[in-house]
Amino acid sequence: MLYAILCYANEETVFTWTQEEEAAVMGNLHAVIEPLAAAGKLGPTGRLMPTTAATTVRKGRDEAFVVDGPFAETKEALLGFYTVDFETLDEAIAFSKQLSAVNPGSTSYEIRPFYTFRPGEIAS
Repeated sequence: MLYAILCYANEETVFTWTQEEEAAVMGNLHAVIEPLAAAGKLGPTGRLMPTTAATTVRKGRDEAFVVDGPFAETKEALLGFYTVDFETLDEAIAFSKQLSAVNPGSTSYEIRPFYTFRPGEIAS
């Protein structure tokens, strides 16, 4: 089963980390995810730009309209995600607990099973 593990945190804190703080956090997170990558169970991961860079397309009465900013205002925002392939939800929970242990602050991880509409690759 494929799971999306969504990372929520206070972006005002995360986007003000020093380069040293950022490197330390990313190093700790990399240590958690590397075994999954080596086992071929880790898909794309990413960090989203701040919510100030977001644009929302919302369904209107007659046609969709575009709004600058995120869908909802909140102190915690969706900052990034992991895509992983686990046999059980318990494995996804254990992995998320590892991420939480090395990520400072009041970070939370939301786990959602998903399936792909169209698997593909993006050249970067």
